[in-house]
Amino acid sequence: MSLRCRLPGPRALSAALFVLVTGSTGASAHVKWFCAFDVAGSPVGLAEVLCDSFEQLVIVSLLALFVGALLERTILGEAMMRSLDRVTAWARENTELMFRAVCGGFFVSLWTLGGVILTPELTTTSTALPWFQLAIAAGFLWRQTMPLSALGIVVLFGIAVANYGVFHLADYPVFLGVAAYLALTGLRRELFGIRPLDIVRYSAAVTLMWASVEKWAYPQWSYPLFIDRPELTMGFDGAFFMKAAGAVEFALAFALICTPLVRRLAAIVLAAAFVSAIFEFGKVDAIGHSPIIVAMVAIAADDVRVPLRVRQLATLPFGYGAALASFIGLYYGAHAALSAAGAL
Repeated sequence: MSLRCRLPGPRALSAALFVLVTGSTGASAHVKWFCAFDVAGSPVGLAEVLCDSFEQLVIVSLLALFVGALLERTILGEAMMRSLDRVTAWARENTELMFRAVCGGFFVSLWTLGGVILTPELTTTSTALPWFQLAIAAGFLWRQTMPLSALGIVVLFGIAVANYGVFHLADYPVFLGVAAYLALTGLRRELFGIRPLDIVRYSAAVTLMWASVEKWAYPQWSYPLFIDRPELTMGFDGAFFMKAAGAVEFALAFALICTPLVRRLAAIVLAAAFVSAIFEFGKVDAIGHSPIIVAMVAIAADDVRVPLRVRQLATLPFGYGAALASFIGLYYGAHAALSAAGAL
């Protein structure tokens, strides 16, 4: 086991708690947009990822989720929900308008930049795609044409998959969630009883959980950022910081599929982290993260109430553990299979 995994127990726990509470501007920036990366390269071994400090980070994350779920059953939790309802009333009443405006601005920005498919590292030499993106933006002006714009997003996602592969685009299923929201909202329908906003929520959770595993698998991608901006690590060792940042992101992402208060608070923390990263990394980060920021605002404003049952609390550790094992296994398994097939 690597020596950098061996932090004293109390220090690792206190450091994990500090990162969990404060969040991370550096971890919220998408490293592929600002640093060199090599998806085909070998990831950090699982033995090094699943070391003592990782177990402590998972425990702290799970405790934070458990405390949040317990809080929801109290008078204080109910008061927090009512306060959130009041503060987010405008966003809740204008969720569709926010999505249309932000997505319209996003695709106008891509049209202006040129040479980008959906995100900064997904480049293209096509001269037709920018005009296609402008057409997608125009479709958000009318509700009736929103499904066509949503279809355009799916087409762009398919082009990106064809050019960069499924494994690379596994970073971005949130775009498909946003497309589903726009299409269903334009048609005034649900998907087998699932609300359009819930589809965005699930896709955002999957996106961020996958991204957190990537932080554990390829922490070295972020090291150049830490050299240029050492303050991003908040004084921690870079390797441990990336492990802690991944644990924070995974916990917050998992929280998006949890009970109402927990997911609303998680969405607020995530939105704040993404917005704070803009001040550090500029307009590229602002443009790239705008769809997921508006999704977080919409989730934070969602006032749907679901009674919390004791059974949910009892199964929380198992659900979290299953999600953690599934995403780590899927990431490493898919990477190994695609590497063996020469598809990376």
